[in-house]
Amino acid sequence: MARKVLVLGEARDGSLRNVSFEAIAAAKTVAEGGEIVGVLIGDSVSSLGKDLYQYGADRVVAVEDAKLGQYTPDGYSQALMAVIEQENPEGLILGHTSLGKDLAPKIASKLNSGLISDAIGVEEAGGNLVFTRPIYSGKAFEKKIVTDGLIFATIRPNNITPLQKDESKSGDVSSVSAEIKDLRTIIKDVVRKASEGVDLSEAKVVVAGGRGVKSVDGFNPLKELADVLGGAVGASRGACDADYCDYSLQIGQTGKVVTPDLYIAAGISGAIQHLAGMSNSKVIVAINKDPEANIFKVADYGIVGDLFEVIPMLTEEFKKLKVNA
Repeated sequence: MARKVLVLGEARDGSLRNVSFEAIAAAKTVAEGGEIVGVLIGDSVSSLGKDLYQYGADRVVAVEDAKLGQYTPDGYSQALMAVIEQENPEGLILGHTSLGKDLAPKIASKLNSGLISDAIGVEEAGGNLVFTRPIYSGKAFEKKIVTDGLIFATIRPNNITPLQKDESKSGDVSSVSAEIKDLRTIIKDVVRKASEGVDLSEAKVVVAGGRGVKSVDGFNPLKELADVLGGAVGASRGACDADYCDYSLQIGQTGKVVTPDLYIAAGISGAIQHLAGMSNSKVIVAINKDPEANIFKVADYGIVGDLFEVIPMLTEEFKKLKVNA
């Protein structure tokens, strides 16, 4: 059954987040040969339409208004509802980001629709679209299907491979009119505490530190290794509680959920709350002085040793590999 599917292109600092392109790939499965419509919301975002076309969108629409320069649930929901009313889609896909997690339930409520949140895969099976999502902090998985109405889902970043980019594709971005009014939230200023560089939730490589880093300076070797690998630095709650780093780096049940290709855990014991945020990483390397540390139970590779000796050695070896590559 061919379906029209809307995909929200999530912009940050003038460019689209990778999860936008992963959402298009998921929408391709949901559409089953139908039309994929990219949606842009913001102050001046039409120029980003080219990227949506090149990653698989068939058409792109935009809602632009000065009041949409920063995300607010009221403003974005009014804008997205205007697009939904105009397009009348059979499917809607958003990224399971902080924005998506806030906006999707609000839209689902307005549409009186079901919502499959935090999906890590979608496939056609037995005439149904089957979404897979983790439950019980990643210890199990469940399959979900939509039996009636709008197929509405958010997808976890780094789990669905984007379609091949076609740089020859382009198209027009049509404007959708929406009256943005009665905003109960006004963003005066945005203060970013996260370190510059690779977005932690979308990083292909994450180097994370726990209490074993011992201090703020203890994160420096981890940052150097992350830079060499083109990755991001994360942390356990223990390291954040000890003021070794900002809570914006926290990975776990009460922090960010990451699913990189490579996760290096340094000085992290492996509490179940932390494992909930990273156990679905494709390859996990654990470095810990305690051979009985729980982190080794989920690790693909384990190194029993002092992280302050092991991390610099890894960094130097990776530097050599990059030079010889």
